[in-house]
Amino acid sequence: MKYIVLLGDGMADFPVPALEGKTPLEVAQIPTFDQLAREGDTGLVHTIPEGYPPGSDVANLCVMGYDPVAFYSGRSPLEAVSIGVPLEDGDITYRMNLVTVSDDEAFDQKTMIDHSAGEITTEEADQLVQSLNETLPLAGNQIYTGTSYRHCLVVHGGATGADHTPPHDILEQAIGTYLPKGTQAAYFTDLMEASVAILKDHPVNQKRIAAGKRPANMAWFWGEGTKPALTPFKELYGKTGGVVSAVDLLKGLGLAAGLEAPEVEGATGTLDTNYEGKLAAALDILKNNDFVYMHFEGPDEAGHHGDPAEKIEAIERLDKRVLKPLMAKLAESGEDYHILLMPDHATPIVERTHTSNPIPFILYRSNQAPTHPAQGYSEKMAEDTGYLIRHGHELMAMLLAGA
Repeated sequence: MKYIVLLGDGMADFPVPALEGKTPLEVAQIPTFDQLAREGDTGLVHTIPEGYPPGSDVANLCVMGYDPVAFYSGRSPLEAVSIGVPLEDGDITYRMNLVTVSDDEAFDQKTMIDHSAGEITTEEADQLVQSLNETLPLAGNQIYTGTSYRHCLVVHGGATGADHTPPHDILEQAIGTYLPKGTQAAYFTDLMEASVAILKDHPVNQKRIAAGKRPANMAWFWGEGTKPALTPFKELYGKTGGVVSAVDLLKGLGLAAGLEAPEVEGATGTLDTNYEGKLAAALDILKNNDFVYMHFEGPDEAGHHGDPAEKIEAIERLDKRVLKPLMAKLAESGEDYHILLMPDHATPIVERTHTSNPIPFILYRSNQAPTHPAQGYSEKMAEDTGYLIRHGHELMAMLLAGA
């Protein structure tokens, strides 16, 4: 028996005016998703416990079968694990985004234009991170290069209690209201303001501007956390396996849970990721293990961009280039298999950030008939089955046990 999670990050949505009041899932041509919904159990699930932020950290922790109430210690430490940062018990970690803000205004009046700096490449970002490490008043702390715009600051011997806003929550808004509050607020604000002068005329940004790309002209700190302590996945569920993702958060989550997290060449965390390479890596994991968690970031990035066409394309690529060939390979093997298909949270086009509403899932078992089939896969059709899972971390046990 093989067990697969196929997760389209931020895939769920609200009705979009530009799509005549339909969601991207309702418009997308997804015949394999629809088949799975008809032949599996389909419904809605809550992945964000009450009182928790609707981030990919909380949501994916939940989908992987860990109750966030018991296990959540922040987003950035999971990313640090993926990057290979050695964390001590007293270290506090923070995500650092390289972002694009407007250029001319006073610091606190700048507008957050792009939380990803035009999805800057890792190679470009590493040069900027090194310049920040050399020039910022970090007080003995260090920034570590991650992937694309996502990086990690480690504060040694710090204290928790910072109140920071994710940059993707404030797109097209002035940053002044959202500057750091709480513990060490002045330290982080000073770093962010100082980063503007360092990055403004950096050669990397000059080249990006000349090429018509958005510059990474500010560092934005958020996502406080402490060293993670997850019970190994094998200890919880008796299964071995791995996580396939381009995103440090997901790779770190897998590593912290004692799972494999292979590097896949060309895996970008965007619409144009290496779908075939990620599928091959997942199938390779399944050769010697029971379980694989496949994560695709493209739909989420499209939601943050407010781009319905890009989100539809990201969803359709998952159907055509991942699920369809995956099911063909599993059928060839002759083994029974279970697939959990879902987003981690919604990233609605009209909101351009994450929301906490319940999201549609499909739990398909090749060896069992469904009890809650749907006509197809969408938010509305999942709701119409009347099947609701209130505690999302319970889905993993259901996937693995076939309950």
